[in-house]
Amino acid sequence: MKKTNPTLVCLTSFFSAPWYPVAISAYPVLALMSANTGQIQPSAGIRPLIVSVLFGGLLYLIVWLFFRKAHKAAFLTTLLLALFFTYGHAYMALDAEYPDTNYTLWLAAGWVVLFALSIFWVTRPKLTFVSSASTLNTIALALLVMSLWQTNLRGGPRNVHALGSKNSPVEADLVKPENPPDVYFFLLDSYGRADLLQQAYGFDDSGFVNELEQRGFFVAKCSQSNYVRTELSLGSSLNMEYLQDLNDAFKPDTTARRVLWDSLKYNAVRYNFESMGYETVTFATGFDWLDVNDSDHFISPPPASSGMTEFEGLFLRTTLARYAQDLGLVDPDYLLGVGFRDRFNNIFDNMENVAKIQAPTFSYIHVISPHPPFVFDPEGNPTYPPDFWNDQRQYPADLYQKGYVNQVQHLNTKMLQAIDTIVANSDTPPIIIIQGDHGPWLQPKNKRFWNLTAIYFPDHRDRLYASITPVNIFRLVFNTYFGGKYDILKDVSYFSPVPNLYDFSEVPHPCDYPNN
Repeated sequence: MKKTNPTLVCLTSFFSAPWYPVAISAYPVLALMSANTGQIQPSAGIRPLIVSVLFGGLLYLIVWLFFRKAHKAAFLTTLLLALFFTYGHAYMALDAEYPDTNYTLWLAAGWVVLFALSIFWVTRPKLTFVSSASTLNTIALALLVMSLWQTNLRGGPRNVHALGSKNSPVEADLVKPENPPDVYFFLLDSYGRADLLQQAYGFDDSGFVNELEQRGFFVAKCSQSNYVRTELSLGSSLNMEYLQDLNDAFKPDTTARRVLWDSLKYNAVRYNFESMGYETVTFATGFDWLDVNDSDHFISPPPASSGMTEFEGLFLRTTLARYAQDLGLVDPDYLLGVGFRDRFNNIFDNMENVAKIQAPTFSYIHVISPHPPFVFDPEGNPTYPPDFWNDQRQYPADLYQKGYVNQVQHLNTKMLQAIDTIVANSDTPPIIIIQGDHGPWLQPKNKRFWNLTAIYFPDHRDRLYASITPVNIFRLVFNTYFGGKYDILKDVSYFSPVPNLYDFSEVPHPCDYPNN
C-alpha cells in the first residue's frame, strides 16, 4: 500500500475549499495599490483592504445563508464581487471615451442584467461548482501574489548613507565649519518666474520678489529649470548633475523610473550633508516616490481630519459604491482638498520647531503648491478642487489660471512668514534656497522652464548669477561654505515628451540681464 504524503493531502484539502471569494475581495485594493506604486505609502491600503475583505466575507455569509451550499455560495459571491468592483472602472472608461454622452442609466441597466443572469446561472440545480474550487483558488492566489509583487518592486528601505545612482558626484573632503549653517531647500512645485506670471496670467509677483530682496535674497532674473518634469528636475538638482551623465539607465528608449526615484531619495546632496554630520529634515508630500521617510526627522501630519484618505476615495470611485458620492454620503474630491491642505499646513506650522533643532540640519521641504489641486484662495481659505476642472477632471486654461494665482498669493504669505521664523531662530545665518522645479502647466514649450529661483547666501551673494539653473545651486553651496571643489557646469535646459522621459532635446536659455 502506498503511503499518503501528509503535505500533499493538506494542500489538496486547502485548495479544494471554496476560500477564493475572500482572496478576490482583497485583489481590487492590492491591484489599485500596484497601479499607484510610488504615489502612495503601502500603509494607505491597509484600511480599505480590511473593509474590502470584510465586505466580501459578509456577502459570502449572506449568500450562503440563502443556498446553504458552500461552493455554490462561493461562486455566486465571486460573480457579485466582480460586478461590484468593476463597475467604477467601466464608468470611468466610458466617461473617458464618450465624455458628452449620458450613459449612466444604460450602464446601470447593464449591470442589473448581469446581476440577474449571474443568479439565474448559479441557481441551476445541476451546477455545484465543487470541481471549480481548486482552479479558482489558484487563480485568486496568483492574482494576489502578482499584485503584491508589483506593489513592492522598489524594495525595502536602504541605508540612509547609500546613493541612488552610481555616478552621483559626492566629495569626501567636505569640511563642516565651526559654526555650521542650517540649510533649507524649499521646492515650490510649479512656481514660475515673475516675468512668466506677468506675461501668462497678468499677475504681478514683484511684491513677493521685492520682499525677498529686502531680506537679502538674490532672485535670479533668467532662472530656468534643467528639465520640465518634477522627478527629472529634482533628480538633477539634488544630484548636482545632468541626468544623461548621472546614470546609464536614463536612455531615450526607456520609461523606467525606479532608478530615478532612488536617485531622488538617496541623492548626492543628502549624502554630503549626512556625511558631515548634518541631520536631515523632510516632510510628507502625499507621494511615496517623493517622500524621504527615512530621514532623521520625517514630519507628517496626523491622519486626515476628514477620516478618509485620498487613496480610499480613489478606491471608492472604482466600485459600485461610487454612487455614495452622488447621494452625498461621501465626497472624495473634498477629501482630496483636506489632505493637501493638511500637508501644506503641516510644513509651515512646523517651521519654528525645525529651526530650533540643536544639530545642524539640511531641510528638504517639498511644497505641493502652487501645483494643483487648487485648495486655497489668496487669503488661505479652503477652496473646492473640482471648481477648477471640467467633467473629465482636466484643467481649462482659465480655471487653471485662477486656481494657480490663488495659491501663489497664499504661498507667498506663508513663505515670507517661514523665512522670518527661520532667521529669527538661527544663531548662524542660514542658507535658504527657494526654487520652482519648473514653471506652470499649459505654457509654451520653452516657457515651461521659467522657474522661480531665490537664494539667501550669507556674505556670498556675489557668487550667484542671473542665469543660474538648479544643477549648479548645490555645487555653489558646497564650494562656498564647505570647501567643495565642484566644477560649475554649463547651464542647459532639456525638454522631453511623455512618456519618453529621457528622450532629451536642448531648449535655448536666453538671458537679457547681467550675470549679477
